[in-house]
Order: sequence, then C-alpha cells, then structure tokens
Amino acid sequence: QVQLVESGGGLVQAGGSLTLSCAASGLTFSRYAMGWFRQGPGKERDVVSTISWSGGSTYYADSAKGRFTISRDNAKNTVYLQMNSLKPEDTAVYYCAADRTLAGFFTAAQADYWGQGTQVTVSS
Repeated sequence: QVQLVESGGGLVQAGGSLTLSCAASGLTFSRYAMGWFRQGPGKERDVVSTISWSGGSTYYADSAKGRFTISRDNAKNTVYLQMNSLKPEDTAVYYCAADRTLAGFFTAAQADYWGQGTQVTVSS
C-alpha cells in the first residue's frame, strides 16, 4: 500500500520559513516524479513545485520561484519543500504527490498518489 506522509506544516509569520517533508513508502520512490501542490480555501488544488525521479529537473510555479526549493533524497524516500519569505497568500493545505513519469513536471490530474496534506498558515 502506497503511503505519502507530509510533515512540517504549521503557523508562521510573514517573512518566515518552513520546510515540508514527505516520506513515501510502498512504492519504488526513485521511479517516481514527486511534487508539492496546495489548495487554499475555496480554491482549486494547484501545483507549487515538482521534481523528476533523479532530481535533475525541477519545476516551480511563478508564485514559488525564488522563494521555494524542492529537493529529494532517494535513499530516504523523502521529498522536501523549503519555503522562504512566506506570504499570507501562501496559506493553504500543502499536498505531496507522486507520478510515474519520466518528465520533471506533472499536474494534479496526472498524479498517481496523494498524501493527506499538511496545513501551512502564514500570518501577516
């Protein structure tokens, strides 16, 4: 059974930082592209960042460029999202996802597996 378990969310002041982690089990982690998506209240689930199976290709939404960094450790079956300079508009539930694609990018509709999500709240 595939499990993706996110951690690291919480409440932070604007300008602060958080690092999200997603631990994967039940799949051959190194064969999957991984991604972080977020869903704010009343909004659709949007891609934040994705990373290819090797880590050699990454994608960032415009809102994340220059502030967020995605990385993965295939030995630990874990993907990370370092978030700096957080803004109130970053407030959302953040989801980890996996997709068996050779590309470094995938959409929410393409994701094969999802985590349960972790809440990130940025206060002004």
